[in-house]
Amino acid sequence: MFEYSIQELADGMRLGRWTSRSLIEEALRRVAQRDQSGPCLNSIAEINPEALWIADGLDRELKEKGPRSLLHGLPVVVKDNICTAGMMHTTAGSAALADFYAPQDAEVVQRLKAAGAVILGKACLSEFAYWVARSRKMPSGFSSRSGQVVNPYDPELDPSGSSSGSAVAVAAELVPFSIGTETNGSLVSPARNNAVATIKPTVGLISRSGIIPISVMQDTAGPMGKSIADCAVVLDALWGRDPQDPATQGLSGAFSLCPGVKPWCSGIENRRFNL
Repeated sequence: MFEYSIQELADGMRLGRWTSRSLIEEALRRVAQRDQSGPCLNSIAEINPEALWIADGLDRELKEKGPRSLLHGLPVVVKDNICTAGMMHTTAGSAALADFYAPQDAEVVQRLKAAGAVILGKACLSEFAYWVARSRKMPSGFSSRSGQVVNPYDPELDPSGSSSGSAVAVAAELVPFSIGTETNGSLVSPARNNAVATIKPTVGLISRSGIIPISVMQDTAGPMGKSIADCAVVLDALWGRDPQDPATQGLSGAFSLCPGVKPWCSGIENRRFNL
């Protein structure tokens, strides 16, 4: 099912071929079969216990009001250095933060929820986005909280990092898209090693508030997906000014990688963007 594009998944929702609940149930089944057993990819640190309840609410909303966006009802995992309020922890992969619950959602998570995406869970990462791991010579994708993320194509291959779990979750088709973060290669390197797409946005396009930081000059969140078109759809939901992040204050006017409501991202693979 998650081999389909975001546009195809959204069309299936609109036509009643599947529901948000059925998509979440399928994602949970795949996590159990591929991530927690079988090849044991270990890309998911934690599952959102409210995911099915949220999906049911979005299914009702779809019938009554229509979709919020192409992401309405679709499951997504976010890297575990991105704050999520509620019943999931935010640990940056560290056992030292294993009991930490963020007091509020990161701006990125707020925007995902506003677009109707369902936060399925938190993705594993190289501990503290590889900042601590590098000094301790830990392998990419390893954290003291969750252990080692495994490349879905070959367990002997480096999954790279630090957004290892975000990339593997998409590559293994556990979810249609995910959110990672980058300071220096932490989106593009795991995307390359796990054969998925990503967009590394210019700092200031996407808010960094609520993301455990490394460098004020380099940190940014970004989408990971099966194609650049899918990543562009997600980026459309994430970008924008945030009063809590000074780097975003230069944004002004309308901007969209996917102008119009339908069709979204037509021919986007052939466009060039200066992000």
